[in-house]
Amino acid sequence: MDCYYAAVEMRDNPEYRNVPLAIGGSTDRRGVISTCNYQARTYGVRSAMATAHALKLCPELVLAPGRMALYSEISLQIREIFSRYTDKVEPLSLDEAYLDVSDCTLFSGSATLIAEDIRRTIFEETQLTASAGVAPCKFVAKIASDENKPNGICVITPDKLDAFVVALPLGKIPGVGKVTLTKLNNMGLYSCADVRQFPFEDLIKRFGKFGLVIWDRSHGLDDRNLSLARQRKSVGVERTLAEDIHSRDECVKMINNLFPLLEQRLKKSQANIQSQGIKLKFCDFQQTTVEHRCQVLDKQYFLKLLSEGLSRQANRGIRLVGLHVALAEAEETKQLAFLFSSSEE
Repeated sequence: MDCYYAAVEMRDNPEYRNVPLAIGGSTDRRGVISTCNYQARTYGVRSAMATAHALKLCPELVLAPGRMALYSEISLQIREIFSRYTDKVEPLSLDEAYLDVSDCTLFSGSATLIAEDIRRTIFEETQLTASAGVAPCKFVAKIASDENKPNGICVITPDKLDAFVVALPLGKIPGVGKVTLTKLNNMGLYSCADVRQFPFEDLIKRFGKFGLVIWDRSHGLDDRNLSLARQRKSVGVERTLAEDIHSRDECVKMINNLFPLLEQRLKKSQANIQSQGIKLKFCDFQQTTVEHRCQVLDKQYFLKLLSEGLSRQANRGIRLVGLHVALAEAEETKQLAFLFSSSEE
């Protein structure tokens, strides 16, 4: 979907349609932008940006609080549209999904015509626009979906796949973040073409398993099937504070407030806990995360992690406190259940 949350608000509120608009954040400038429309993006405003910084870039930016219940409802409506074409759908978020249409017989099986019809149907039934990427594999389809936004389509046929991939900047490969990209650039690697000329063994030595991913993607290889039953990997809660806090006692108070919310969210998951972690974001927007293995939810353990996190404070104010737990993989959970069952016998 194109700037999904903002697009819903512009659809429902005519006064938002011709102004730079951001969803989320807060009027006290302490929040973080969830998303923004394309007018705001021309000023450099981006999702996950601090509200204060966004307002510096675009002083006339309009902030809307967002309506998550509505966005979730419309997302289900869009997913129902997908089901008319295929039952092989892997949602990535409320506004993005992979579809495998290789078994769809509509339009003589043309993925391009199917994608165009999905986009048309979404607009007719929701008055919202969507962009599509059509390709033989997942990662190229995802990249292609961003090529002609908003309200566009990009088709990479099998015979064009190699030419498209070889020219890709490495930063466009899903999973290559800022830190990894900096390491790659320091090695003289900027595009997929560069990786193809680089020794495979050296790439693996530097990046391990992810080095293989970079190598494969740089050669246009991605044999992953759609994940039709996604498992949640973590559960967390966090709060951005109206004013910076500085002391351990203030942080402990935040943990006491957040812990019951984490318990509530964790009850919805059937997976076992693998580790606990705490996140602190400082007044200079640098953040630190401390996470250690702990298989039982324990508030006192968060306090131990807090001590380690505060050792990195360096007299800085704290603007955000977060708690999270990592969940065991499904297979690991099964093994634990088997062990418990065996011990009972």
